[in-house]
Amino acid sequence: MQERHINRERYFEEQARTSKKYYIPYIEKIIGELPDKVLEIGCGEGGNLLPFAEQGCEIVGVDIATLRIEQARTFFTKRNQEAVFIPSDIFQLKGLETYFSLILIHDVIEHIGDKSQFLSGMKSYLAPDGVVFVAFPAWQMPFGGHQQIARGKLISHLPFIHLFPRTLYKWILKVFGEKEDTIKELLSIKETKCTIEMFRNLVRQTGYQIVDQQLYFINPHYEIKFGLSPRRLGKVVSSVPYLRNFLSTSCFYMLRKADL
Repeated sequence: MQERHINRERYFEEQARTSKKYYIPYIEKIIGELPDKVLEIGCGEGGNLLPFAEQGCEIVGVDIATLRIEQARTFFTKRNQEAVFIPSDIFQLKGLETYFSLILIHDVIEHIGDKSQFLSGMKSYLAPDGVVFVAFPAWQMPFGGHQQIARGKLISHLPFIHLFPRTLYKWILKVFGEKEDTIKELLSIKETKCTIEMFRNLVRQTGYQIVDQQLYFINPHYEIKFGLSPRRLGKVVSSVPYLRNFLSTSCFYMLRKADL
């Protein structure tokens, strides 16, 4: 496992820096202003939300992992920032009786089994003129299987192994000494994977419209992680179905309800 996945406060800080430098400017460019109420689904430790809180937004973060929510509360308190963090499965969330001008779904959709139910459910929290920012790694990109979470140093740096057939992939993980819980998580991601084509079809089926799409050859977050400058995928390659999945390390989408 890469060190940043062990040191959660470092991970929190890295997320916050990327969010401040790239996510907020992108969102403001698309909607013309900073949203007043922000909800993040799968917020983890809350790093993505910190820059929004620092600029005065009303913040709510939801994550199924209780430990991550506790860490989010701790990290925000240390920085004298306010937010509401809720430990809950989004499908079982109750009592959130408010609408948000922005919903963040960052590196989450690829972990969801019933993506149609998930996206449809977001409408109950979205303000009439609100937007949804979705970001995810295309499945076929070198680390689209999130193998960087593997505990073995070598295997966490091996690209494309998630594309092997399930049986072979599982065997490789076992041979490299991965624990059963890690193997289970990685195989689950293989089942719930998300390609660009899959996502675009899902958007239409669930009653959203795409306001903007940006496909990145070099993920903006790689600037913090690896010192690499972000680079968008060229327009020609971005328009070629399936091929673009192998080259898109991050896919940014801004959505609105289609009936607006």
